[in-house]
Amino acid sequence: MTDRDGYALAVADDALISAQRMGWWISRAPQLEEDVALANIGLDQLGQARALLASVGDEDELAYLRDERAFRNVHLVERDQSDFGVAMVRLLLFSAWQSELYAALRASSDPTLAGVAGKAVKEVAYHLDHASRWVVRLGDGTGESHRRVQDALEQEWPFLDELFDGSWLDSALVDQGVAVDPAGLRDGVLARVLPVLEEATLTVPEVSPARGGGRQGLHTEQMGYLLAEMQHLARSHPGATW
Repeated sequence: MTDRDGYALAVADDALISAQRMGWWISRAPQLEEDVALANIGLDQLGQARALLASVGDEDELAYLRDERAFRNVHLVERDQSDFGVAMVRLLLFSAWQSELYAALRASSDPTLAGVAGKAVKEVAYHLDHASRWVVRLGDGTGESHRRVQDALEQEWPFLDELFDGSWLDSALVDQGVAVDPAGLRDGVLARVLPVLEEATLTVPEVSPARGGGRQGLHTEQMGYLLAEMQHLARSHPGATW
């Protein structure tokens, strides 16, 4: 696998695993309209993942037949998010990062990356707006909703730092204009996130960054359970079509 393919795979895996987590909310969201909204956000992310995976190899094999250590997504997207406040805070952080990433990747010298980014940047603008509205609504709502979304922020904030780690990325890809230096996205992401937290009357957590490793294939315990659910049908019926 080329360095370019490894980069595309990392971006794809972030979207793919986030889409899987979004799908969990179908029939479980607090409102019927929210069921539809989160399903559509997941489908947007799945579309991004499919286009990127297809540029690397067979998208079905890459999604359903890779082992856990071969996935390159960050820890932020793979962990359980069965609490709605956690889901919205995570979507806020992740969509702010995707917004900055895709905006920069539109200028990529790789036509596939540039093409996917050109379409995705419009999608994630909606994702970010949706998450922002919910975080403000919950944070500046009742005492209970404020407490719970602040707790969610405390849980998710340590995993933000891994998105800006570029130690796994070949710097030649950045020099060639193919990839984006993750460290260069930090200021833009914070510029999107911090005003939302202020409006939501939430406090930015003072916590140490969580240990990463997702880009190197080192994942949390919950990743294995997620993949077991996502890959079960394809692995049980190899080669099946319908």
